Amino acid sequence: MAITLRNATPEDIPEVLALIKELAAFEKAPQEVTITQEQLLKDGFSDNPLFWIILAEENNEVIGMSFYYIRYSTWKGKCLYLEDIIVKEKHRGKGAGKILFEETLKRAKEMDAKLMVWQVLDWNKPAIEFYKKYNAELDDEWINCKIRLENE
Repeated sequence: MAITLRNATPEDIPEVLALIKELAAFEKAPQEVTITQEQLLKDGFSDNPLFWIILAEENNEVIGMSFYYIRYSTWKGKCLYLEDIIVKEKHRGKGAGKILFEETLKRAKEMDAKLMVWQVLDWNKPAIEFYKKYNAELDDEWINCKIRLENE
Protein backbone atom coordinates (compact mmCIF):
# COMPACT_ATOMS: atom_id res chain seq x y z
CA MET A 1 0.00 0.00 0.00
CA ALA A 2 1.13 3.57 -0.65
CA ILE A 3 2.38 5.84 2.12
CA THR A 4 0.63 9.22 2.18
CA LEU A 5 1.52 12.40 4.03
CA ARG A 6 -0.64 15.01 5.72
CA ASN A 7 -0.36 17.73 8.34
CA ALA A 8 -1.35 16.72 11.86
CA THR A 9 -4.58 18.05 13.34
CA PRO A 10 -5.57 18.44 17.00
CA GLU A 11 -7.41 15.11 16.74
CA ASP A 12 -4.07 13.40 16.00
CA ILE A 13 -2.43 14.38 19.29
CA PRO A 14 -3.08 11.05 21.10
CA GLU A 15 -1.32 9.22 18.24
CA VAL A 16 1.49 11.82 18.22
CA LEU A 17 2.09 11.29 21.93
CA ALA A 18 2.13 7.51 21.41
CA LEU A 19 4.82 7.97 18.73
CA ILE A 20 6.84 10.20 21.06
CA LYS A 21 6.69 7.54 23.76
CA GLU A 22 7.71 4.83 21.29
CA LEU A 23 10.77 6.87 20.31
CA ALA A 24 11.68 7.46 23.95
CA ALA A 25 11.54 3.71 24.58
CA PHE A 26 13.75 3.10 21.51
CA GLU A 27 16.22 5.66 22.86
CA LYS A 28 16.20 3.92 26.25
CA ALA A 29 14.66 6.90 28.05
CA PRO A 30 10.91 6.30 28.40
CA GLN A 31 10.88 8.02 31.79
CA GLU A 32 11.97 11.30 30.18
CA VAL A 33 8.63 11.91 28.43
CA THR A 34 6.69 14.38 30.56
CA ILE A 35 4.80 16.22 27.82
CA THR A 36 1.02 15.90 27.90
CA GLN A 37 -1.62 15.92 25.19
CA GLU A 38 -2.86 19.22 26.58
CA GLN A 39 0.58 20.82 26.27
CA LEU A 40 1.01 19.53 22.71
CA LEU A 41 -2.41 20.92 21.77
CA LYS A 42 -1.68 24.31 23.33
CA ASP A 43 1.80 24.65 21.84
CA GLY A 44 1.12 23.23 18.40
CA PHE A 45 -2.36 24.43 17.54
CA SER A 46 -2.63 27.95 18.93
CA ASP A 47 -2.58 31.17 16.87
CA ASN A 48 1.23 31.05 17.00
CA PRO A 49 2.22 27.37 16.84
CA LEU A 50 5.60 26.44 18.25
CA PHE A 51 5.95 23.35 16.04
CA TRP A 52 4.48 21.50 13.07
CA ILE A 53 3.94 17.80 12.44
CA ILE A 54 3.83 15.86 9.19
CA LEU A 55 2.14 12.47 9.54
CA ALA A 56 2.83 9.43 7.37
CA GLU A 57 -0.10 7.08 6.89
CA GLU A 58 -0.64 3.69 5.33
CA ASN A 59 -4.18 2.35 4.94
CA ASN A 60 -5.44 5.34 7.00
CA GLU A 61 -3.19 4.31 9.92
CA VAL A 62 -0.57 6.75 11.25
CA ILE A 63 2.76 4.97 10.92
CA GLY A 64 5.18 7.84 11.52
CA MET A 65 5.79 11.54 11.82
CA SER A 66 8.20 14.39 11.33
CA PHE A 67 8.14 16.95 14.15
CA TYR A 68 9.85 20.27 13.40
CA TYR A 69 10.02 23.94 14.31
CA ILE A 70 11.82 27.15 13.38
CA ARG A 71 15.01 28.17 15.10
CA TYR A 72 17.10 31.20 14.37
CA SER A 73 20.84 31.27 13.81
CA THR A 74 22.68 34.51 14.48
CA TRP A 75 25.07 33.48 11.73
CA LYS A 76 22.66 32.18 9.08
CA GLY A 77 19.12 33.34 9.88
CA LYS A 78 16.00 31.17 9.73
CA CYS A 79 16.58 27.43 10.11
CA LEU A 80 14.26 24.46 10.28
CA TYR A 81 15.02 22.26 13.29
CA LEU A 82 13.96 18.66 12.81
CA GLU A 83 13.21 17.52 16.33
CA ASP A 84 12.25 13.97 15.46
CA ILE A 85 11.39 11.59 12.69
CA ILE A 86 9.60 8.63 14.19
CA VAL A 87 8.35 5.53 12.38
CA LYS A 88 6.54 2.80 14.26
CA GLU A 89 8.80 -0.20 14.66
CA LYS A 90 6.55 -2.58 12.71
CA HIS A 91 6.53 -0.16 9.76
CA ARG A 92 10.26 0.51 9.51
CA GLY A 93 12.02 -0.43 6.30
CA LYS A 94 9.11 0.58 4.05
CA GLY A 95 10.49 4.00 3.14
CA ALA A 96 8.32 6.10 5.47
CA GLY A 97 11.34 7.72 7.14
CA LYS A 98 12.79 8.69 3.77
CA ILE A 99 9.47 10.14 2.62
CA LEU A 100 9.10 12.13 5.87
CA PHE A 101 12.70 13.36 5.74
CA GLU A 102 12.41 14.50 2.14
CA GLU A 103 9.09 16.27 2.78
CA THR A 104 10.61 18.07 5.77
CA LEU A 105 13.60 19.08 3.65
CA LYS A 106 11.18 20.35 0.98
CA ARG A 107 9.35 22.46 3.57
CA ALA A 108 12.65 23.91 4.79
CA LYS A 109 13.41 25.00 1.24
CA GLU A 110 9.89 26.40 0.74
CA MET A 111 10.22 28.58 3.85
CA ASP A 112 13.62 29.78 2.63
CA ALA A 113 15.42 28.29 5.62
CA LYS A 114 19.18 28.60 5.45
CA LEU A 115 19.78 25.26 7.17
CA MET A 116 17.91 22.15 8.24
CA VAL A 117 19.47 20.87 11.43
CA TRP A 118 18.88 17.93 13.75
CA GLN A 119 20.63 15.59 16.17
CA VAL A 120 21.24 11.87 16.02
CA LEU A 121 22.46 9.60 18.79
CA ASP A 122 25.98 8.34 18.15
CA TRP A 123 24.87 4.71 18.57
CA ASN A 124 22.02 4.99 16.03
CA LYS A 125 24.11 3.68 13.13
CA PRO A 126 21.19 3.07 10.71
CA ALA A 127 20.10 6.70 11.08
CA ILE A 128 23.66 7.97 10.67
CA GLU A 129 24.11 5.96 7.47
CA PHE A 130 20.73 7.23 6.23
CA TYR A 131 21.74 10.88 6.78
CA LYS A 132 25.09 10.36 5.07
CA LYS A 133 23.19 9.50 1.87
CA TYR A 134 22.02 13.14 1.86
CA ASN A 135 25.57 14.44 2.36
CA ALA A 136 24.61 15.66 5.83
CA GLU A 137 27.43 17.18 7.83
CA LEU A 138 27.86 15.18 11.04
CA ASP A 139 29.53 17.32 13.68
CA ASP A 140 31.36 15.67 16.57
CA GLU A 141 32.83 18.95 17.81
CA TRP A 142 29.82 20.49 19.57
CA ILE A 143 28.64 19.32 22.98
CA ASN A 144 24.92 19.30 23.74
CA CYS A 145 23.96 21.24 26.86
CA LYS A 146 20.74 21.57 28.82
CA ILE A 147 19.38 22.81 32.11
CA ARG A 148 16.30 21.10 33.48
CA LEU A 149 13.68 23.66 34.50
CA GLU A 150 10.71 21.43 35.25
CA ASN A 151 9.85 20.44 38.81
CA GLU A 152 11.90 23.16 40.46
